[in-house]
Amino acid sequence: MTSLVARLVLYQHLMQMLPILCSRYSKCNKINFKFLSKMNREICSVAPSDTDILQKIRNIVPPLTYNQHKGQSGRIGVIGGSEEYTGAPYFAAISALKLGADLSHVFCSTSAAPVIKSYSPELIVHPILDKANARKEMQQWIPRLHAVVIGPGLGRDPAIMNTVEGIIEDLKASEKPLVIDADGLFMVTQNTPLIKGYINTIITPNAIEFQRLSQALGLSAVNQTDHDIAASMSNALDGVVVAKKQKYDIITDSNIVLQVKTNGSPRRCGGQGDLLSGAAAVFFHWALNHRSSLPTLINDVNPGVLSAYAACHLSKLCAEASFSKMGRSTTTSDLIGEIHSVFEKEFEH
Repeated sequence: MTSLVARLVLYQHLMQMLPILCSRYSKCNKINFKFLSKMNREICSVAPSDTDILQKIRNIVPPLTYNQHKGQSGRIGVIGGSEEYTGAPYFAAISALKLGADLSHVFCSTSAAPVIKSYSPELIVHPILDKANARKEMQQWIPRLHAVVIGPGLGRDPAIMNTVEGIIEDLKASEKPLVIDADGLFMVTQNTPLIKGYINTIITPNAIEFQRLSQALGLSAVNQTDHDIAASMSNALDGVVVAKKQKYDIITDSNIVLQVKTNGSPRRCGGQGDLLSGAAAVFFHWALNHRSSLPTLINDVNPGVLSAYAACHLSKLCAEASFSKMGRSTTTSDLIGEIHSVFEKEFEH
């Protein structure tokens, strides 16, 4: 406590002196702003406990009643799916449904649509991304969606990437919450201003994606922990929520840094990140919806941070449960099969 008080006093003195220093050194080249920013996070943003976070997540889960109509619990869009990659958008979209969303749409390339449709009749599949008027076609669906996942199985075709960049601009204009993963992160790495400052965004990089995006943003890893770099990444993107996937996932909006201490599974099969991204979109919709109607339930925790934490925690628990049964044979379909039991035990009131 004494150390915290001492840092607070020092910080207050520094803030009082800052205008004088800036006037004396017009270029401010003698002031370590990174140090001040880090100190500000440490002093002013005390992270809530895991117990508090989980209770806030439980508060945003909408109760199931007989008075609800289709769509109230979430209409989720997934932008992704190409000839080579059809599983990823399916995993994201079906995970959203299994978590509790009412409708799941997949917007994909023409060749991917029949395959994705064959996986499940419960998904609404739109074969539009490689059409000349894809952006215009997408515009009619944007008002109907509550949250959108961008990237699973998208591929890296330049024309489609360009189309999706335009769609992101339309989604931002409509203030839709976004979850960006996989090839969506590749697109952001090539064009970081695309999401900079749009705080209703969660990005979910793995270790390689995190490294590439760090380099694109000019962040140094020298003498920095993963927590520091993740917070710096969020700060460089002006508040975008970063959910770095690793043994213990890191969640930050640059103001607070949380760590998901759930063990998960040593089996790292493909598709687990797609489950996470689909779940994050649903939680994001629920959190934003409850912030506007019942703000006291989540208090000052960023809805994006809350949603990312919930999705990471859920996916880790699903991985743990499925691995206990299937061991080395565990696949993402097994994880999806655990969503109901994990959610009921961990998140239901």
